[in-house]
Amino acid sequence: MVSKVIRKTPTKPTKERRNRRRKKTPLKNLSNASSIVINSINKSISACQRRLIKIFAKFTNIRTPNRRKQGFHVLQKIPKEEIQVSNPVCRSLIFNSVLPPSLFPDKKTIFLDLDETLIHSKTDPPPEKFDFIVRPIIEGEMLNFYVLKRPHVDEFLESISKKFEIVIFTAGLREYASLILDKLDTKGLISYRLYRDSCKELAGKYVKDLSDIGRDMKNVVLVDDNPNAYIYQPENALPVHPFIDDLKDTELKKISKFFDVADEFEDMREALKSYQFEEDKLETW
Repeated sequence: MVSKVIRKTPTKPTKERRNRRRKKTPLKNLSNASSIVINSINKSISACQRRLIKIFAKFTNIRTPNRRKQGFHVLQKIPKEEIQVSNPVCRSLIFNSVLPPSLFPDKKTIFLDLDETLIHSKTDPPPEKFDFIVRPIIEGEMLNFYVLKRPHVDEFLESISKKFEIVIFTAGLREYASLILDKLDTKGLISYRLYRDSCKELAGKYVKDLSDIGRDMKNVVLVDDNPNAYIYQPENALPVHPFIDDLKDTELKKISKFFDVADEFEDMREALKSYQFEEDKLETW
């Protein structure tokens, strides 16, 4: 009698048996798994950095937006310890839109725009006419700005400071505008400075909202060449023609005469209405 040898066929599926063997086998090289995870994280961080660089590269408009575009000439990188610091004694440390109490409680407040109102600046190549150069450092890069002061700006600031509190309100970046103001206001006539971070953005435009600045609206005037800046309070605005390079410009002399008598009005909005009425009559003549 021939005996037959019967081989038992495994009843578990092949895939399940393999999984059981894997479960029993310990992870031999845990450091390899850790390095794979770290490399994956590093790749993600590098990708984010590249995206951020592309985004920041688009922010080339350092001056007030909605103005004539100018190219920038990038100079050498500057070590952090050599970065210029704005005048430490000037009162420009405003971290929100509300100003501290006025240094002159009995005086009304004039908010002055900077670019194309008090000065005009451009980058390389240098223009034929300019008064001084500032070199702001933006994201570690130094840029040349050639600044031309508007005619009569020094006399204008001196004159209005006798009756009014002066506050600069610019849509320019702090790094850029603060250096210009340090050179422009050598006598310390400007009480406070507000930069782009104190503006409100509306449809891609920077608006200077005076309602939450901390001054009574009947006591304030905004002098600006850009109508977009005062769309919230047009009744508090004194529009001026933009300044580029006309050395015969007399705009500041003209509005200086207005401010000579404007403080006699209880409400500056009424003074501005009267001024606008006189302007309209002159244009009619």
